[in-house]
Amino acid sequence: MPSIGAHLDPLLREIAEATTLGDLLVRASARSPDAEAVVFPTERATYGELLNESVAVARGLIGLGVDRGDHVGILMPNSMDFLRCLFGAALLGTVVVPINSRFRTAELRHVTGDADLKVILTSDLVAEHADHPARLAEALPGLSDASESPLLRLEDTPELRAVVSLGAGTRTGFVSRQQFEYLARDVSVDAVEQRRALVRIRDTVMLLYTSGTTANPKGCIHTHEGLVRNGIVTGRTRFHLDRYDRFWDPLPMFHVGFLLPMIAAVDAGATILTMTHLDADTALQQVASERATWLFPAFPAVANTLLDHPAFGAHDLSHVRMTMCVGTAAELRRLQEAIPSSVQISTYGSTETGGVITYHLVTDTPGQRSTTCGPPFRGIEVRVVDLSTGEELPDGEIGEICVRGYSIFSGYYNDSEKTAQALDAAGWLHTGDLGSLDDAGHVTYHGRLKDMLKVGGENVGAVEVEAVLSEHPDVAVAAVVGAPDGRLSEVVAAFVERRAGSDVSADDLIAHCAARLASFKVPQYVRFVTDWPMSATKILKHVLREQIALELSAPGGESPRPKGSSA
Repeated sequence: MPSIGAHLDPLLREIAEATTLGDLLVRASARSPDAEAVVFPTERATYGELLNESVAVARGLIGLGVDRGDHVGILMPNSMDFLRCLFGAALLGTVVVPINSRFRTAELRHVTGDADLKVILTSDLVAEHADHPARLAEALPGLSDASESPLLRLEDTPELRAVVSLGAGTRTGFVSRQQFEYLARDVSVDAVEQRRALVRIRDTVMLLYTSGTTANPKGCIHTHEGLVRNGIVTGRTRFHLDRYDRFWDPLPMFHVGFLLPMIAAVDAGATILTMTHLDADTALQQVASERATWLFPAFPAVANTLLDHPAFGAHDLSHVRMTMCVGTAAELRRLQEAIPSSVQISTYGSTETGGVITYHLVTDTPGQRSTTCGPPFRGIEVRVVDLSTGEELPDGEIGEICVRGYSIFSGYYNDSEKTAQALDAAGWLHTGDLGSLDDAGHVTYHGRLKDMLKVGGENVGAVEVEAVLSEHPDVAVAAVVGAPDGRLSEVVAAFVERRAGSDVSADDLIAHCAARLASFKVPQYVRFVTDWPMSATKILKHVLREQIALELSAPGGESPRPKGSSA
């Protein structure tokens, strides 16, 4: 009989370790203060520097009157300042609210009020044409007319006391970087340490707002344990990170697609490679020159930006040992084949689940890694239930994915009704996602419930049609939605981005689908696009649905026809 000692090493990686977000950085700095923590193409910082600069932000926040439990928003592009603000606020035990940098006036106004923000930290660094101070001034009436005093009194957002602009310039109503640093001088490092010692792992660390694709964004409440433990588990059991890894992740820092891998990297003492905005040429140069060992494009749009760049094949990427992306089987196989030195894995999760609850194991087969989302983490329960009865379904059958475990959010902030709809009495999160489990425990994602089309009474999963379209060599990206139809209620409409240089027609794609799908699943409309309506990371399908419905309702609107449309 084998001894427990024989299993000790793998079990140690599965230990349920949790700490606070602030302590995570303190520990990494104590272990390796001179190790590189974060590298941008034109700037880099060690763990010791990142901690010291984060403490300076914490001192400035105390100078503004911020205390444990207060809510602090961060609205800025990817930058060292973003990370300093994130960790600085966490050191104090505040609730950090990373704000989607794509949000405009109505969304910014909603989040500021809904999250009860006391301070907003922003920057005049312009990325992707977003001037965040200008957007805040537009979103918050009275901000631009405020007095020179750092403390605000705005009628529509009474909780908000200050907006800090960490940039080179000054702006009426905003606390400048110089003023912020002056306030920090009167606060001791010990004052930060005293507050750090009071933070509990079950305290709320973040409100992560959903993208708001169909309604106002909702704030998901997450604890230190939920997020930090999830990041630690990710890095130790699925990414296998150590201090020699150099982890490339260009995703927005407000998004769980950056936050969770960042936690994993900090736990390991690895180096995070990132950039202010995605540029394929700069990204490939960074990955190659910094000898990245891990690539985290995460979404097909990012992966394709790299793979389709003319210089992709000119760079030696043999140092890359792992990559992660979600997508169709064809998209994942393409990325795996493009970087053969790596092990390509995928995932399943959401903001409500604490980012992710599955990743593949490195020992999973290539087939498993391209067609499933991997098994759930230890400590996470997953079941698939019947859409009508709520009864648990056997392996292989498709139903709603339900999740329970340590990483699940505590609820929606200020919205008990939606919380009750999402979390049942037994603690199961009803995700609104369609999925199945196989006999190996792997989760397969089949799309959102709202992405299930009903064509003349027949169920059609948008993901299934998108997967078939993505297998066509001339298709870069495909998104499928329902188009209204007087006879069948709705029919399949496909929005497609061609690969560069392709002139594939709608008829070609319809024929491609017709050879592989039942007739009621074949797109009746095909629209070619070069620009997508996007949230931070996802195509806004409700905009596409509205677009095709408006087009078809116009005088002379097209009727569905078997051979589709070449428009």
